[in-house]
Amino acid sequence: MKRSKKYLAAKAKLEPKKYQLREALELLKDMHYTKFDETVEVAMRLGVDPRHADQMVRGTVVLPHGTGKTKRVLVVAASDAAKEAEEAGADYVMGEEAVEKIQSGWLDFDAVVATPDMMRHLSKLGKILGPRGLMPNPKTGTVTTEVGKAVKEIKAGKVEFRVDKTGIVHAPLGKLSFSTDQLVENAQTLISAVIKAKPPAAKGKYVHSLVLSSTMSPGVPLDPAQFEAK
Repeated sequence: MKRSKKYLAAKAKLEPKKYQLREALELLKDMHYTKFDETVEVAMRLGVDPRHADQMVRGTVVLPHGTGKTKRVLVVAASDAAKEAEEAGADYVMGEEAVEKIQSGWLDFDAVVATPDMMRHLSKLGKILGPRGLMPNPKTGTVTTEVGKAVKEIKAGKVEFRVDKTGIVHAPLGKLSFSTDQLVENAQTLISAVIKAKPPAAKGKYVHSLVLSSTMSPGVPLDPAQFEAK
């Protein structure tokens, strides 16, 4: 892949070492060369085999300072739950009619919350919502009777993480315009959540590598030991 001169200039600032968290975030800010507010992300390579169900790593965490993006939330519920969702700030509140609307091509939302009784209707949308990571799931708190709480958490910066088939977790930490302190807190919160989600079946070293990057930057390797000690 041919890289731009600005990218190569940014990469030249990297030293051949593993960085401490704050130092890495300050370097990302120093390497910034685009005109837009990039998203900061972390990639964690874990010592698990996700082909085995008992080694799946998945969960959610609310970042202290949010992600910098306000998500549009669809709630599929009826009666009192629908009213609760509206009061909590849901962008769209529908009943079973949501199924037909989504089947017709409407996808103007970033997250879906549903009450358990509505899942028999939403199950028809598995092929549409599943590949987009939008299918409600009890494990991520998006199938719940407490729809108001779920909406508020998503709006506040709730992040879902899930190990991919190569054993890597990718997750956003916020925007590059956030202060270094805010990004440090978000990163510590998310990384700690992934470490706590270690499945009992995972043996040996759990966190093999950690890399921070922004949308257009080179990756900055972190020293995993700084998190294992906590």
